[in-house]
Amino acid sequence: MTAGEVPGHDAALTLPPLSLYVHVPWCIRKCPYCDFNSHQSNGELPERDYVAALLSDFAQDLPYLQGRPIQSIFIGGGTPSLFSASAYDTLFNGLLRHARFTDDIEITLEANPGTAEMMKFADYRRIGINRLSIGIQSFDEQQLKHLGRIHNSEESRRAIDFARRAGFDNLNLDLMYGLKDQSRELALADLHAGLAHAPEHLSWYQLTIEPNTEFYKRPPTLPPEDELIDIQDAGLALLQDSGFQRYEISAFARQGHRSRHNLNYWRFGDYLGIGAGAHGKITLPGEQRLLRTRKNKQPGHYLQSAATAQFTAGSDDILPQDIALEYLLNVLRLQEGFTASAFEAATGLGYGVIGKQVESLLGKSLLCMENDLIRPTEKGHQFLNSVLEEFL
Repeated sequence: MTAGEVPGHDAALTLPPLSLYVHVPWCIRKCPYCDFNSHQSNGELPERDYVAALLSDFAQDLPYLQGRPIQSIFIGGGTPSLFSASAYDTLFNGLLRHARFTDDIEITLEANPGTAEMMKFADYRRIGINRLSIGIQSFDEQQLKHLGRIHNSEESRRAIDFARRAGFDNLNLDLMYGLKDQSRELALADLHAGLAHAPEHLSWYQLTIEPNTEFYKRPPTLPPEDELIDIQDAGLALLQDSGFQRYEISAFARQGHRSRHNLNYWRFGDYLGIGAGAHGKITLPGEQRLLRTRKNKQPGHYLQSAATAQFTAGSDDILPQDIALEYLLNVLRLQEGFTASAFEAATGLGYGVIGKQVESLLGKSLLCMENDLIRPTEKGHQFLNSVLEEFL
């Protein structure tokens, strides 16, 4: 059996919806907890050259569209709000010369409160960006200093006000918990502060210490495990009482405002990744293959790649023995669950590959099945790593 080939008795792959991820790698200052591909900017950013490289990168990936429109675009970083609206206008117009957008496309831009400007936000909205994700992290001044953020709490509030006045009616706020010496009361105070701004979406997640970060070298004193559980339980209750539905482990939305881009990712949909270090996942039904792509990581190297249009650092088939786990790593983060037919269409594998493990987890009350939907129980979400270990 060759790499990426699935056994003949298995199911046929189905072409899923397509999204686009755009990576902007620069930021004003690298945060000590950040393990993303971000680089401190020194001087004026090469907006024009980078957008030209992004469009050349996209042109290289055109065969992967396979006739599909783009249903969502997510511009992440780094700090994408360092770029001007005119840069993104040029990008969108260039994309539309080669591809179609759905009529209701969701276009999200990550924004740092320290780079928020009223006119810039208004210009973002004018050119078609219809969702902002603002990296608040905390409203506590001391915690913001510990996290190495370039903004203060007043700038966070100002950024949210700018977004509303600019016409954004789909707003996500990023908030962390489990911060340095953080008590339950202080963690909930952050949530209350965020809720006071009536966002449509909240990303509320625990600070984790990742390798190759400053915090990994010099870790802060984090709350003990029992306090973290207490914080999480209290926060989940507050969010539910405030009208937010938890649809993914760390994602909470008001009715009608779940992130379409992230849902496609978690449902094992396809996405192109353009920009320095961007990753993609592509389904090739005719070849019964699932492909991972990755682009040249260093911004300088990526920009130099424009001369040869060789942006791809590598591409690899997802091996048959890994496909089921890759699917479950994503879909089991969701509250909505999956069906046997959805598993087969997305993976090209027969449901029997995971059937025994699912039965075992149902017996342990870590999964439940309702109307053919298989999903984690509350206990299963709490111990998701244990659930996934069943499929190793």
